[in-house]
Amino acid sequence: MRDVLDELSKRWEAGEPVGLGTVVDTFKSAPRQSGAAMLVTGDGEAVGSVSGGCVEGAVYERAGAVLGGDPPLLERYGVSDDDAFAVGLTCGGIIDIFVERVDRETFPELDEVVRAVRDEVPVAVATVVAHPDAGLVGRRLLVWRDRVVGGFGSARMDDAVIDDARGMLASGRSGVLEYGPEGQRRGEGLKVFVNSFEPPPRMLVFGAIDFAAAMARMGSFLGYRVTVCDARQVFATKTRFPEADEVVVEWPHRYLAAEAAAGRLDERTAVMVLTHDPKFDVPVLEEALRRDVGYVGAMGSRRTHDDRLRRLREQGLTEAELARLSSPIGLDLGARTPEETAVSIAAELIALRWGGRGTRLSEADGPIHHHP
Repeated sequence: MRDVLDELSKRWEAGEPVGLGTVVDTFKSAPRQSGAAMLVTGDGEAVGSVSGGCVEGAVYERAGAVLGGDPPLLERYGVSDDDAFAVGLTCGGIIDIFVERVDRETFPELDEVVRAVRDEVPVAVATVVAHPDAGLVGRRLLVWRDRVVGGFGSARMDDAVIDDARGMLASGRSGVLEYGPEGQRRGEGLKVFVNSFEPPPRMLVFGAIDFAAAMARMGSFLGYRVTVCDARQVFATKTRFPEADEVVVEWPHRYLAAEAAAGRLDERTAVMVLTHDPKFDVPVLEEALRRDVGYVGAMGSRRTHDDRLRRLREQGLTEAELARLSSPIGLDLGARTPEETAVSIAAELIALRWGGRGTRLSEADGPIHHHP
């Protein structure tokens, strides 16, 4: 829902109901992940996507129907062997989409969700998408780390969903939870979709050089909150890095240590060291490789890499810590320009996130989409 949240909020504020289709579960080679959404306005405008084009037409019709008074509905779309181009996914995947009417009456707490997302406060929206009692379908529970808004009318159900939703929120996962009709841990009949809204992951780029400018553009495009940091004030300026969310003048290792002490690093954080200077890159790599961050990469030749490893070993880093270092940084794409290098680094990030191999799809077998 994040991709249509601004438009949804605008319509909600204006008192205009919309039909909202949300991907709640995927199987096999589904083109969009859980949480992808498409809304349909009362005047027939469609915003967003749930499948990259395969089933948008069918979801559009369903959204129009719920706007016209039909109840919310969970529907599965898959491929049909007899007629693959009918309402289904020609890629062979399967997606479950929940279609509902959203307005001030059906979702009175939407403004709280929007405010949390804009303030980068983690929140999970838990929605009943299937239940033997049709009257409960569409009921919602909003879960923050320290408070809850709403409920399903059953303390047992609420308690079970709150515990599980907080676990999913902590790991940044969205997906479907299944329980017995009263929230029993064992059983079936109740399906709750938990849509986790967490702050964007961070990309920390050290070294105010032209490659950093290209990486800041790429990181922003991929949805990261990008920081460029360099100790040299003349180079670390907002003018040189307009697409970075922030530009910091500080010694890289000091900045990283302060961010870690403030609890602003996590397993989704990507650290990129592009300085090419041992007095900058060795201290910050020593700091990064001892932190619980998701990715640490460093630019440089293989000769530079070998020299870095020697210096880092002298600082006492273990072989396990050194094994976390992606250096030389990026995938082997033959990149030469800063922009091509940024694509190479982004490709490595994506491959590591989803378990991709970085090979040409035309030369590989098996599923296109990976599920780590």
